[in-house]
Amino acid sequence: MLKTAFVAARDRQRLSEIASILIGFGVTRVVDRLGLRYLPLLPRRRPRLDVTRLSEPERLRRAIEALGPTFIKFGQVLASRPDLLSPTWTEELQKLHSQVVPVPWEQIGPQLEQDIGAPPNEVFAEFDMNPIASASIAQVYRARLHSGEDVIVKVLRPNLRKIIEADLRLMAHGARIVENEWPDMARYQPREQMRHLADGLNGELDLLNEARNCELLAQIFEDRDDIVFPKIHWEYCSERVLVQDFIHGIPPNDEAALRAAGLDKKLLAQKGTDAFLQMALIEGVFHADPHPGNMLALPGNRIGFIDFGIIGRLSQRRRSQLLVLIGAMLKQDADGLMAVLLDWTGTSNPDLTRLQVSATSFVESHSSIPLNLGLVLTDFMNMARENDLAMPTDLAILFKGLVTADGVMRHLDPDFDLFAAAGPTVKASMQTQFSLGALKQKAEALGVGLYGAASELPTLIHLMLVRLKQGRVTVEIEIKGLDKVTRGIERAAARVAVALVVAAFATQLAPRLIDMGTPVFISIGLVIFILGIGWLVLLMRNK
Repeated sequence: MLKTAFVAARDRQRLSEIASILIGFGVTRVVDRLGLRYLPLLPRRRPRLDVTRLSEPERLRRAIEALGPTFIKFGQVLASRPDLLSPTWTEELQKLHSQVVPVPWEQIGPQLEQDIGAPPNEVFAEFDMNPIASASIAQVYRARLHSGEDVIVKVLRPNLRKIIEADLRLMAHGARIVENEWPDMARYQPREQMRHLADGLNGELDLLNEARNCELLAQIFEDRDDIVFPKIHWEYCSERVLVQDFIHGIPPNDEAALRAAGLDKKLLAQKGTDAFLQMALIEGVFHADPHPGNMLALPGNRIGFIDFGIIGRLSQRRRSQLLVLIGAMLKQDADGLMAVLLDWTGTSNPDLTRLQVSATSFVESHSSIPLNLGLVLTDFMNMARENDLAMPTDLAILFKGLVTADGVMRHLDPDFDLFAAAGPTVKASMQTQFSLGALKQKAEALGVGLYGAASELPTLIHLMLVRLKQGRVTVEIEIKGLDKVTRGIERAAARVAVALVVAAFATQLAPRLIDMGTPVFISIGLVIFILGIGWLVLLMRNK
């Protein structure tokens, strides 16, 4: 509680705003559960009349939109996590949008001039002061360089970092409270979710990071001219400004424009799938939000990618596990599916019978061909939630990307089967991971590890024998929650001790002091007695 008070004092103004908005939208369960209602100097506003008839998910979504970019990003993360929330909540949170009213040019113009070192109409041959997009983090403008290239200029909204940093501190503290006070919530890994959110937002607050992400992904396809990434103009870029080529493309869900351009939608769907899976399965780094606004169809049946504020990363081990998962799904192997899920979630004591039934039902419900990947992955994460299992963050990001990409490809081709389209990429990934060269490297690494362990084994055995002879072998047993029991026993013992002292004074010492008739001793005794009673009451209240 003391730490909560310190955090509240540090960010009191922002905490007051957050509590006011939550109470105003009737999201009182969150306020009460985090103890915000009982902190001093916080508002006591009643819910707004126009939201009292809304459902709880609707109230939360509207409150999140009013709370600003940090909470919007968090809500968008939760919307992609059916392993954590039921469909009622995720479907409502999917309505969250980061499009906001643009910051007036009078506010953003001076910041841009400061960052690029001169007025925009001097740095650029042309500059349109009307933004073409306005999101919660940045605004985007059209411009033209003196060398003739059409570019977009992305500018961070002013005074954003201070608010986001305060939000992240408060949310991180809230996550600690949830994890410590409600053990049943620990499976949701609230602190890990907050760490991931902080990493993502801090990355988006540095537009140089987005520029680096763009070039990192572009290098993967440097030998292909059908996968396009914008060129970064580094000489104009800074933490708050990003300048890159403007890609003239058609959103995949614009049916009329695609038809008018004479593009092959099936071919575009295949190329988009190949590109995304090559990033994820082979390279281990991928575009984390391939929605229709970020994947564009270009002349010549090319695919263009934009907006690289957040990218996902997968270790080699994760990629190998994904291949096992895909194999289990295609073979309808419930046991293999269950093994992968348990390996991912790290849960040591699940209800295996219940999980076996869920896995069997899952493979039976997705036995038809072609498979709808978006539905398969959503149901897979629902299965995890129903069995009290939570997916690792890196896989949740990948699954969100795959579900989004699958939806884009189905706009292009309603009969699209991502599993079938993924065949060549999966085969290439398996050849890479299980080639003779790769297996040789793994065998060598295993051999080195075993050799190191074997070289230490004689010393360990000798040490154990010596300690056995000396009778010095000890066993350490850790009982979860024992520290709380110990503290409880200590507090109980203290209460008993104080009670005995007070009782002894009341029955033995007090009469003798009275008999002595000395006012000083009587006063001292009464003070001791009152203090003892007070201490005892305080201990009882803190049990």
